[in-house]
Amino acid sequence: MSRTTRTVLPPRVFALADDLSGAAEVAAALGLRGRILLGPATAPPRHGESVVLDLDTRQLPPVDAASAVRAALAYADGGVVLKKIDSLLRGNLAAEAVAYATGARGVVIAPALPVAGRTVREGVVNLHGTALHATDAWRAEPGAAPVSVGAALGGVPTRVVPLATVRAPEPALHDRLRAVVAEGYHPVCDAETDADLDAIAEAALRLGPGIRLMGTGGLAAALGRRLAQVAQVAQVAQVAQVAQVDLAAGAGAGAGLPGWGGDRSTQADRHHPTGTDTPGPARADDVAPAPDGTPPRPLLVVVGTAEPTAVAQIAQLVAAGARHVPLPAHTLTDRSTRPTLDIRKGVGRAPHGVTVVSIDGSHAVDPGAARGLAGGLAHAVAEAAHESDLVLTGGETARRVLDALAIRELLPLDQIHHGAVRSRTPDGRRVVTRPGSYGDTDSLLRIARALRPGLAPHPGLAPPSGQPVAQSVQPAPLGEPT
Repeated sequence: MSRTTRTVLPPRVFALADDLSGAAEVAAALGLRGRILLGPATAPPRHGESVVLDLDTRQLPPVDAASAVRAALAYADGGVVLKKIDSLLRGNLAAEAVAYATGARGVVIAPALPVAGRTVREGVVNLHGTALHATDAWRAEPGAAPVSVGAALGGVPTRVVPLATVRAPEPALHDRLRAVVAEGYHPVCDAETDADLDAIAEAALRLGPGIRLMGTGGLAAALGRRLAQVAQVAQVAQVAQVAQVDLAAGAGAGAGLPGWGGDRSTQADRHHPTGTDTPGPARADDVAPAPDGTPPRPLLVVVGTAEPTAVAQIAQLVAAGARHVPLPAHTLTDRSTRPTLDIRKGVGRAPHGVTVVSIDGSHAVDPGAARGLAGGLAHAVAEAAHESDLVLTGGETARRVLDALAIRELLPLDQIHHGAVRSRTPDGRRVVTRPGSYGDTDSLLRIARALRPGLAPHPGLAPPSGQPVAQSVQPAPLGEPT
């Protein structure tokens, strides 16, 4: 056996998401050196790298969303492929699932997100123990919540893999997945814990080439944990090969990923087996503070979600000294009256350099106006955002703001709390993205304090009654949600 054939390369992952906050969540959960792309892919990821593509399809017509998925899959060559879906099954899930399943031997589907109280039992998504379709989680959506994962996937033929099978001793789960795929169906896996998702990821990867994965950030984290183990084996094998040690088992070192192997590597991959020559995440402490300890830029928080918790989150941030600028919805959708925010002076200036901008929630907002509101909000903050570090909640809002700034790539650094992903822009600024439905009432304050550790309650200001003020926290490393 030749030395080239024995080469064991670190895994690579190509992931698709329908909005930016979801893409960032996946990039952080995977834990690989990687990039988040806000535009079309131009090449598949290198070995040891993840490329997460924000398709920006959440608000597109279904036919356009499906077309975007098909175009992106042209770059899914020789690695693990993952489609991130919303844990509440929102977006163009049916159309995108059909496009994603086309050409695959099978798609293993696991929509559970235990860290957020979102589980799957008997093929039904539950939110803190209540079936999704019996909650108000879809109150801002134009239709009713689907009654099951299979119903949400539309024309994709599925079979439920029950929790008992997921938790059965191996090889029961692997055998069941293989049988479902052989029958022409795509398995929808029940899961209630991270351990369930770990078992699903392990069994799915053992199915080999042609199998794609579909799930939430929970599945991405399970995948990241498994691939970290494979990468460690690969690293040991590479060190041994450099030392010219004949590893008798070298060809099987990636035993958990049969068929995903390194024999398809290019010469360039062998020269850079870990992807260290490509853009990738720096550690959060790679960037030195300003010499006098003061932040180099203002911090602009843009809240683009209609979630009820957003009001309490903003209140805690204001209690710590942030300036709040609510913008009436009608001024954001009417191009002739759109405001422009200046956070250096006037009404937008904040005592601690922290400004939070939101949509005035005193009047009901039409769910169909979401994209227009996000665009108006991005226009309003664009001038201020050019010179600021950013916190952006809601995937649509995050994408529109970064589009206005012509930012096409983010390098993920860490997670401040689950789903709140800190990234670096090519020009060195910090951007935190977070899904609109995530986070406790102290979420924005925790994020702000991670970016501005000196932020403290402003004299004379107190948090709303009954709401504890967040303490400063250390961010979690990539792939370790809190």
